[in-house]
Amino acid sequence: MKIPVVSTINSTVQGSGILAALLAVVRSSYFKLAVGCVLAYVMMNVCFDVSGIYGPGFKTVLRRFSMVDNISEAAAKSLNDNPTNNKTRRITDVPEDVISDSNRSYLSAQKLCPIIPPNLVGYIPTKMDVQSLDDLEGEFPDVMLGGHFRPKECTSRHRVAILIPYRNRAEHLKIFIYNIHRVLARQQIDYGVFVIEQGDSKEFNRAKLLNIGYLESTALYDYQCFVFHDIDLVPVDDRNVYTCPQRPRHMSVTIDSHSGVPYYLMFGGVSALSKELMLRVNGYSNIYWGWGGEDDDMTFRLKHINQTILRRPGNIARYTSLKHT
Repeated sequence: MKIPVVSTINSTVQGSGILAALLAVVRSSYFKLAVGCVLAYVMMNVCFDVSGIYGPGFKTVLRRFSMVDNISEAAAKSLNDNPTNNKTRRITDVPEDVISDSNRSYLSAQKLCPIIPPNLVGYIPTKMDVQSLDDLEGEFPDVMLGGHFRPKECTSRHRVAILIPYRNRAEHLKIFIYNIHRVLARQQIDYGVFVIEQGDSKEFNRAKLLNIGYLESTALYDYQCFVFHDIDLVPVDDRNVYTCPQRPRHMSVTIDSHSGVPYYLMFGGVSALSKELMLRVNGYSNIYWGWGGEDDDMTFRLKHINQTILRRPGNIARYTSLKHT
């Protein structure tokens, strides 16, 4: 049965005049459906700045991706050679906000995961020779359908959605997916990876895709925080734990060998917000087409509600940049 795209009202109305016609329209199921759609649209705009967000050019990709619980021999050798590796790791080796974030867990289960994940090793070099996404699905079976992972040995303190805006980066996608699971699974967080694809040829709208990712992910699971993640940035230190932040967190402080941020408003690359803050700032602005602008706009939104951005130490908040071809 085809679903009509245009409402049709029978022209044989009982009675006469405008009032009778109007009464018939109001009683019709199509009118009630239209009113419901309008109310839903208004509520969407009140909760989020997402007018026009679901145009035909945008679609959400949810795939089964996976993780690896240990690192390769080459990675192990690199760890031994790297100065950040310390087998007698102290609590101070992990950013202080990891401890404070974990202490304010949203859960009250009896067997919560440790505040500091016990399997952290520090530097993990990026694996670049990833063959295909299909191979990943068979190689790493512990990630559930839809890119969702949770630790089996304990109840995670954090429920995190990783949102990746995407278009025409197939080579980057397979490298990113492999490496992100490889790092995050060591952190004992309950997380899902969402790739949100823009399917048209218009200018890229990163902000709209992130808003869509927020709406889609929260419809599927009770995520309490969100990491907004460029696909060409891969974490290389598992001590940069993707916990739920109390304050806005800018995570990509060091990219390759370049440490620090170019300007104080910087909130792009990789950043994190709690669900509470995401709602308070009304999401990202949808007006930024093309490169840049939406992250600075988010900084101003956060400043408007008296929030300051937290940045982790550059020797921990490290990422590899995937080269554009």
